[in-house]
Order: sequence, then structure tokens, then C-alpha cells
Amino acid sequence: MPKLDALLADYAAYHATKGNVTCHFVGIPLIVFGLLSMLAAVPLGTLGTGFEWTLAEALVLVVGVVYLLLDVRLALAMIAASALLDAAARLLGNPWIGVLAFAVGWVFQAIGHARYEKKAPAFLKNALHLLVGPLFLLNEVLHVHELAAR
Repeated sequence: MPKLDALLADYAAYHATKGNVTCHFVGIPLIVFGLLSMLAAVPLGTLGTGFEWTLAEALVLVVGVVYLLLDVRLALAMIAASALLDAAARLLGNPWIGVLAFAVGWVFQAIGHARYEKKAPAFLKNALHLLVGPLFLLNEVLHVHELAAR
């Protein structure tokens, strides 16, 4: 698996303008929330505690493992953020709100790249960037990894 610093640097090359990064700060959480909202409608079973396990929690678990392989500190923060988004999705309990959030999130992404960056999204070059995007934003807030000046 590529090193996180290399992935973040490559991702940053596609997100060099403030307007695009701002659009991503709105769009990516909406996309993740929307995805978790939709997947929460797919039950997988009930744990012994009575907690209903859904496809949303399965996704958080699998992606969390990938993140842990890349960087433990950012992974733990991302798992916590994902758990909060999952809890919010469960609280609303409406997958159609998730569909709307998902669509609006992608509109923000498109505006960021078309209006500000004038460059195609990084995930078109490397699909792993679909997972790197949330880590990139979290790193922008927490400054765990220093990126070269943009």
C-alpha cells in the first residue's frame, strides 16, 4: 500500500485552490453522511447488546482498517468522525435524506473542480483517492502530516 504522505501530496496537487478545498470541506462530509445514511437502511443483524448492525457500520469498519494501515492517529480520528456521521444518519433514519446529501455533496465537488481548480478530480487518476479525500480534510484540520506549501 502506498505511504500516506505520498497519497496526501498527490491528492493535494489536485486541490491547490482555496475555493476547491472549501467546496470539499462541505462536499466530502455530505457524501460520507449520505452514503452512511443510505447504507444504514441495509440491516446485517443484531449484536448481543441489541445494537442493529447495518452495512453502514460494516463500511466504517472496513475503511477504518484501511485507514489504520495508512496512519493510526488519523485513522482513529477518522473512525471517530465516521461514527458521529453514522450516529447522525441513524438519528435521522431516512435514506432519502442520505440520497439528497450524497447528491449535493457531489455537486460541491464538481463546482470545486470546475470553477476553482479547473482540474479533474484526483480519484479519476487513482480510485484510492476516494478514501484519501476525507483523510486529507481531517489532516487539514489536525495537521498530523505536513504537506509541502501549496
